[in-house]
Amino acid sequence: MTAADGPEEWPFNRMSSLFDVTGLSALPDFADDFVPTLDRDDGDEIVPVNWNRLGPDEARQAWTDLNAWVTWLRKAFGLPPTLIPPLWHRHDELVWELSALHTHWLACYGVDASPSAPIAWMRDFADARHRLRDWVAACGTRLDRDRPTRTTVWPGEPPEAIASDQAITDREADFARFVEDDAASRHRSDPGGAS
Repeated sequence: MTAADGPEEWPFNRMSSLFDVTGLSALPDFADDFVPTLDRDDGDEIVPVNWNRLGPDEARQAWTDLNAWVTWLRKAFGLPPTLIPPLWHRHDELVWELSALHTHWLACYGVDASPSAPIAWMRDFADARHRLRDWVAACGTRLDRDRPTRTTVWPGEPPEAIASDQAITDREADFARFVEDDAASRHRSDPGGAS
């Protein structure tokens, strides 16, 4: 193929899409699905999310952002439920890991990031996939069923009830209910309702 083949045929005419700021143009088209952007119109710097310190409104926004990014990540990289199961949001170990990975992605693909930052993210993403696989195996959540993560009871602690598996019938409805329950519990722990 040569330049004489015309602008549509010449492969270098399509190369500019591979060098966009985010690197997202080369990813598969997900139709109306979320594709993450790095536009931060709130002017805030990128900081880690400390889920223990969020007020109700901050938590709702953090859940929404993380859920959209995790959905994109799962689809963009074809990740199986052994890495990201449908009810990841119900397992603290997965929430903290995915939240850290999301924050790292934002920092590595931001306009001020080093040109080599994306490859650092990819390396760290490879490490995170190993941890995610371990977390999913330990917590017992699957594609079609879920149960709370079992923890070891230490000597002197009261025994915990063993929860049975629950079928997953509507992931989106479960997520919406979970976020509202989480926000309500944050209101109870912060009666002033500060967010």
